Parts: sequence; structure tokens; C-alpha cells
Amino acid sequence: MNTRVLLVEDDPSIRESTALGLERGGFVVVPVADGDAALARFRSEPFDVVVLDLMLPAVDGFEVCRRIRHDSMVPIVMLTAKGDPTDVVAGLELGADDYVTKPFDMAILAARIRAVMRRTTNDMRDQVTRVGDLEIDERAFVVRRAGEEVRLTHTEFRLLAELASRPGQVFTRDLLLETVWGYDYLGDSRLVDVAVQRLRAKVEDDPGHPTRITTIRGVGYRLERD
Repeated sequence: MNTRVLLVEDDPSIRESTALGLERGGFVVVPVADGDAALARFRSEPFDVVVLDLMLPAVDGFEVCRRIRHDSMVPIVMLTAKGDPTDVVAGLELGADDYVTKPFDMAILAARIRAVMRRTTNDMRDQVTRVGDLEIDERAFVVRRAGEEVRLTHTEFRLLAELASRPGQVFTRDLLLETVWGYDYLGDSRLVDVAVQRLRAKVEDDPGHPTRITTIRGVGYRLERD
């Protein structure tokens, strides 16, 4: 079954060329021009991934991302202006899974979409991992903390599962980019840092207790055994 993509882009030429390029790559594309239309289509039809321009009229991409993430864990790939790290970080903090900077190569966008889809469907290991009071069921795509389910995005889930696969081991940012995101970001560690920040807010102990995910300065991150 072909991947259904909701493409949200206000520039007509970019929207048309991107939709055509993705369709040639085997995707089923529903293109819309603004945030209101995107939210309406998302609520009425099933989609496997959202490709979302951040700079939209009226309801911008940040708000669209926030509203979609409130209701759904569907993967979101942002389209961002080149050289604007503030927008990238803001989008990631709202729960986007990945980003591509404009102007982009169609093959790169298609590869990013396939990568987020692999993370959500094909690479779940058939096992339950327990670290402290965390239980990570990779077959059911469920995380529980002290018996209570924790709601994670697909990327946060993969990140936690990777850290939990070897508790106590330090994972470099480059290694996490390779194993969680699936390809080399040429040293761009913002994805890892923002994802860890969001993950910590959901799975760490209450204030005053030891940190569960430890930052190893200049290296990466480690999930503590206890």
C-alpha cells in the first residue's frame, strides 16, 4: 500500500513540483495551500506522513504541527527556510520528527519520508525492555512508567528504545543520528538534543530525583540503569 502524504505548502510552484516529484516516487500526495485546509483534510482522511511548510499564511506551520501532534503521532517532516536554526528547533520542540531545508533535492525529501516511515513501521524489535520503572514494549509501541502509559512520538519512542537497548552505555550524537534517524546529518545534533529534551520531560523522575538520561558533555547521552 502506497504511503499517503499530506503536503502543506503555500507556494503554488513548489507545491506542484513537490507533489509531482513525490508521486513519481510512488507516494500518494494530497496537496493543500494553507493551515486551515491542512487541518481539515487531516481530520477527515487518513495520512501516513505530513510534509509541512512552516511559513504559511493565517494558521502557520507551527500551529498546524502543534494541533496535529495534540491528536496524533503521525510523522511530520518540516520544510524550513535555509539557515534558520530557530525555526528548526521550534518545530522540533512542537513534536516534528524531521526537517528538510529549502531549496531541497526531491530525492532527499523522499529519503527523509521513507526514513521516518521505516522508524514507525518496520524497525520495531519484537521484545519488551525494562529499565528501572520504564517498560518499553516495541511490538505494541507502548511505553509505561511505573505502570502508567507514556505518550511518545515515533521518534521519541525510537530514541528511548535505542538508549534502553544498552543501559549505562554512552551513545554519541552521531551514533543516535545514524540508528534513530537512519542517516548522516553531517554533524547537525539539534535533532538529538531537542528529542532528548522532550523525552526527558516525559520519562524522567520528578524534580529532586536523579536524572534518568544523563548528558555526557561533548559526547552524547546515557540511560541510567536504575
